[in-house]
Amino acid sequence: MTRADYVIGVDGGGTHARARLCDGHGAVLGEGQGGPGNIRLGQAVAWANVNAAIDEALGAAGLSRDVLRRTSIALGLAGIVEEDDGPAMLAAGPDFLRAVAVSDGEIACLGAWGGGDGAILITGTGSAAYAIVNGIGRPMFGWGFQVDDKGSAAALGRAAIKWALEARDGLIDDTDFTRAVRDRIGGRPSAMVGWITAARPRDFGGLAPMVIEAARAEDAAACAIIARAAHDIARMIDRLVEVGAVRVCLMGGMAAHIGPWLPASVRSRLEAPQGDALAGAILLSRRLAAPNVQDADGEYHVARG
Repeated sequence: MTRADYVIGVDGGGTHARARLCDGHGAVLGEGQGGPGNIRLGQAVAWANVNAAIDEALGAAGLSRDVLRRTSIALGLAGIVEEDDGPAMLAAGPDFLRAVAVSDGEIACLGAWGGGDGAILITGTGSAAYAIVNGIGRPMFGWGFQVDDKGSAAALGRAAIKWALEARDGLIDDTDFTRAVRDRIGGRPSAMVGWITAARPRDFGGLAPMVIEAARAEDAAACAIIARAAHDIARMIDRLVEVGAVRVCLMGGMAAHIGPWLPASVRSRLEAPQGDALAGAILLSRRLAAPNVQDADGEYHVARG
C-alpha cells in the first residue's frame, strides 16, 4: 500500500479551523487557520473554512494542492455525532490519499494523552467531553448550544444576557455590568431582540470576556454566572471519573478563566495535557498514513490494537 508523503491534521471548532501540515516523519512544515469547522453550519461552509486553513498551511510550506492526493488527513470537527457524519463530510470534500473525519473531542483526547487512556473536557465556544477507557472512546455531553454547552463561553454570554434583561425588568439589581451587556447587544428593546434572534453561539461567546472582567471586579451578577459555570464543569469532571477516566484535563479557551473557580477537590484531579487537539489530529493522520491501514469497501480505517 502506498505510504502518504504528507500528513495533515485539522482541528475544526466552533470559532475557527486550524490545520497542521507535516512530512511523513512528523516534522511540521506549515500551519493555517480558517473560519468555523462545525459541520452543523453545513458541509459547504465547513469545507470552505477547512480548505482555507489547509491552503494557508500548504502556502507556508511552499506546496500546492496537487500534493493532497499524496496526503493523509485526519479531521476533528465539531458537530460530528452520528456514525455517518464523518464519511458524509469526506465525500463532500477534496480527494486525499487517505482521510478520516472524527469529532473534535476525539482528536483533543488523543492529543492530550498521546493516544492513551484518559479524558478531556473542552470548554471553548461550546463544551463537550471525550473519554478513552480501556482503549474505547466515549463522547460525552456536548449536546449543542440550544440545550447544553454548560460552562462554555457561549453559555456565559447567554447567561449574561439573561441577567441583563432581568435587571432591566427589575427582577435583580442593575449594575454597570448588566447595563454594559444591554448596550453591547443594542440597548433598545427592538435592537436587543434582533441581536438575540440572529446571534450564533460564537456571538454569545463574544460576551464571555465581559463576564470574566466583571467577575474580577466582583460584580455580583458576573460572579454568579462564573460560579454556575464552575459548578457545571465540576459535575462533568466528576462524571468522567465515574465512568473510569484515569486522568482528566480541562482544555479550551475558557479553562484558564473558570479553573480557579473550581473546588480544590476537583482541581486536584486535573492533569496538564501532553499535547493539543492538532497533535491528536496529526497522531491519527500518521496512523492512517502507515502501512497498517486497511482499505475496506472504499473506506479507510485505522487498525487498532
